[in-house]
Amino acid sequence: MESAAVPAAPDPTLDPPLEQLRHLAGELRELLPGVRVGEAQETTKEFDREAFWRRLSITLRKLVRSATLDIVDDMAQLVEALYINPAQSSPENLISYNSVWDACHHVPQIPKDNKAAALSVLTKSVDLVKDAHEEMEQAVEECDPYCGLLNDVEEDSSDNHVDEEDILGCPNNRDSYWSEEDQELIIPCLALVRASKACLKKIRLSVAENGKKDQVAQLDDIVDISDEISPSVDDLALSIYPPVCPLTVRISSAKLVSVLKKALEITKASHVTPQPEDSWIPLLINAVDHCMNRIKELTQNEVES
Repeated sequence: MESAAVPAAPDPTLDPPLEQLRHLAGELRELLPGVRVGEAQETTKEFDREAFWRRLSITLRKLVRSATLDIVDDMAQLVEALYINPAQSSPENLISYNSVWDACHHVPQIPKDNKAAALSVLTKSVDLVKDAHEEMEQAVEECDPYCGLLNDVEEDSSDNHVDEEDILGCPNNRDSYWSEEDQELIIPCLALVRASKACLKKIRLSVAENGKKDQVAQLDDIVDISDEISPSVDDLALSIYPPVCPLTVRISSAKLVSVLKKALEITKASHVTPQPEDSWIPLLINAVDHCMNRIKELTQNEVES
């Protein structure tokens, strides 16, 4: 860690206890950059830093670092709140107390080894993709929510010569909902997201059943590539909302397919798949390819135009 910063000059306007709080807040803020970039360089004879970080494997290190950052940052906010408003029962201070308590309470829940850390991250990814898939399905079920209203307005317009643009809240822009072509394109997109969820679940199950704590590099590779699936699913989900651009949907789908195949190949080549010919991997690859081929068919005119 870099040498300690020169302490800030005392503030003569503050009472000594408040000045100490201000100084402590500054010291806590100084710690944050060092925690973000890595472990401290200064050690004691009682603490073997190299042995510690060899045991604390990479994915696990990220979780520990994140938890430590939360505690230090929340402590700095609490101390700052105390010297700004010394009243312990103030709403701001109570919120800060609670943040510190929550951050410290999270520490015992940190996984104890790299396999557990990998499973924790994979479980989070599965949940995120599951949520995205449910939101997409709900949106499809509620597709064209203004259809009935629009039909009513059209009937009123023909009978009473009412201009629908004068009806408050009436959607007169087709870009606000899906066309029949859009809905046809959404079907393989939903199937691709379902395949993404299935891939993550199978990868997580393989790590749970066959993962070894000492295979740090392979577990980290699986986690790193799997961590890209959820953001790619989000990009695809956003691309199907109206107004739909078929080319954007195609690009987002291709990106997701690339990530999925890479995740499956890395998993297949790792120790968590003792039998690389295991049938679930080629089946999922075929499912992913089938979805992508259908999306290509439905967006081909857009590419050629």
